[in-house]
Amino acid sequence: MLKVGLTGGIGAGKSEVSRLLVSYGAVLVDADRIAREVVEPGTPGLASVVETFGPGILAADGTLDRPALGAIVFADPARLAALNALVHPLVGARSAELERAAAPDAVVVHDVPLLTENGLAPLYDLVVVVDATPETQLDRLVRLRGMTESDARARMAAQATRAERLAVADLVVDNDGPLEDLEPQVRKLWSELTARAAAAG
Repeated sequence: MLKVGLTGGIGAGKSEVSRLLVSYGAVLVDADRIAREVVEPGTPGLASVVETFGPGILAADGTLDRPALGAIVFADPARLAALNALVHPLVGARSAELERAAAPDAVVVHDVPLLTENGLAPLYDLVVVVDATPETQLDRLVRLRGMTESDARARMAAQATRAERLAVADLVVDNDGPLEDLEPQVRKLWSELTARAAAAG
């Protein structure tokens, strides 16, 4: 099994790369999706978040009101750390469970947005960074996701710098150009990953 950490700044195109890798046969462990699963209604995760932050973070239907929780934690680093201390171990346990269920010769891709920020590179056999210039990221966030420029800049500023991400990369996918330039690169990446998995195997 080859454990790959996949990361990239917001708007760099990491989700598209992970989608292509899955289409080639990778097993995807999506940290963001798992983070949502572990706080669904009826889970111990949601119960502990409500216990810590109060019932005001629940929507009328009993689901987590993400904007309400976000308003609390993003304004206060200590509250954000408290939330992460609740959720990260649950995400880690579920990620490990999914990894154990994969075939022995699988390429397991962990899609981890904050891999660089949280110092997680050593957990993987190799790290793939999807790279784009800050100008390209900003353009995509404003044009494709409908963010205001100030919101987009704030989100980008809250993440690791491009240089910090590239410093932990074993392999880099350059996604600064149009979408049609991406697939040949990801196909080449997949060949490299499967060759490494076979060699490790």
